[in-house]
Amino acid sequence: MRHEDVPDPVDTRLAARLAALRAERGWSLADLAERSGISRSTLSRAERAEISPTAAQLNRLCHVHGRTMSRLLGEVEGEPAPLLRAADQPVWEDRASGFVRRSVSPPHPGLRGELVEGRLAAGADIAYDRPPVPGLEQHIWVLSGALEVTADDLTHRLGTGDCLRLRIWGPTRFRCAEDAEARYVLAVVLP
Repeated sequence: MRHEDVPDPVDTRLAARLAALRAERGWSLADLAERSGISRSTLSRAERAEISPTAAQLNRLCHVHGRTMSRLLGEVEGEPAPLLRAADQPVWEDRASGFVRRSVSPPHPGLRGELVEGRLAAGADIAYDRPPVPGLEQHIWVLSGALEVTADDLTHRLGTGDCLRLRIWGPTRFRCAEDAEARYVLAVVLP
């Protein structure tokens, strides 16, 4: 059983990587706050692993640092391997929004495509104000449940087995409007 005061090891490594990325650019917390739209105090607490950033905050940080979420999370996992067993696939959870993200593809900084499994709790609603990389291509394949995806002011309602392909330039929203969890595969392709 995990004690709430003990940071998750992934959150600890993520905190260190976020601090290192900021330091590599020579930015202060105030500089990063201005670029990301996230408060200086939230950034400071995230870099000390006192809190885990939400999915929306992590998306903003990925945008500022020019990375996909999978790439950033892959950077905290160590040397990439060509095979990633199910038990070893990194899982990241945004408890506040009810979003669970599993990085299915073995991480590799030189590859342009990746697979992610997403799970949204019933009623979960996540809005991203921008893509982590402009022009990012996404294929969203619903494995179970129903998912509403909004991009370019157009809402698509997806049921089990449906697949939506998008190129992301602006805000997006993922919403589980059903009484049951939505589970989906997200194929992400860098432009």
